[in-house]
Amino acid sequence: MRYSSDVLADRSPRRRKAVREVAAEHGLVVETADGSFCGAICGLGKTVVAGEQRDTVTLADRLERERVFPLLPASFLLEGELVTLVRPAAAPTAQRAAGRTASGSVAVSNIKAQVAKASRIWVEGVHDAALVERIWGDDLRVEGIVVEPLGGIDDLAAQVTEFRPGPTRRLGVLVDHLVAGSKETRIAATVTSAHVLINGHPYVDVWQAVKPTALGIDRWPVVPRNQEWKAGIATALGVSDTREMWRRVLASVNSYADVEVPLLRAVEELIDFVTVDAPS
Repeated sequence: MRYSSDVLADRSPRRRKAVREVAAEHGLVVETADGSFCGAICGLGKTVVAGEQRDTVTLADRLERERVFPLLPASFLLEGELVTLVRPAAAPTAQRAAGRTASGSVAVSNIKAQVAKASRIWVEGVHDAALVERIWGDDLRVEGIVVEPLGGIDDLAAQVTEFRPGPTRRLGVLVDHLVAGSKETRIAATVTSAHVLINGHPYVDVWQAVKPTALGIDRWPVVPRNQEWKAGIATALGVSDTREMWRRVLASVNSYADVEVPLLRAVEELIDFVTVDAPS
């Protein structure tokens, strides 16, 4: 008997449906593929596994609890659809000159990914890490420097001791509200290693280091001292919650021109410190 087509064709394994890639934009609500956690994207970062840098995403649930997950293929659900989260493409900006990174550095092309160095830059939280990535991410990847969020600096001295800084293992720390007489300044003074540089800016929160004009406002609202600052900012600007407010703040930053000079100076000095060649 002759057949008009191959009767065995349907017996071959079915091809898996391609998993869609979705940009991990701040504020996007996703669920882990195993259903263990659901939250809005509030930060992107890096971690080191077996000597290699891996991308991570931080999710915050409705109770503001945060968890960090690796950006692995087919690891998240978006409205019930299995997706792969990827880093968003850098937004184009008229302020960025051709051949320049968002930090204003000369862009380097055709360079191999760098293995992460032992030196690190620590920042206080995921928002600080996301803002540093937004502006200096290209530069840091060229240098092989990982930025890690701490979740606060109350235990900074103990964390530095555990890190064991040295000539080839330098540590830079970016601190919010580093002004005379502040709690942050007193904590910073407890760290005395020559291989650690603590720099900071005078703003209450890293949000405030973003120029208000980048957000389309004349100035940051004044928040009473008895009110949580981020919640007060969101309320004053008529935004529903702090996660949506942060999404708008971060989206307004396209280059170094969108943030205040004290933050620029502090981060640039930290990068220089952790990338300096060790004495031979």
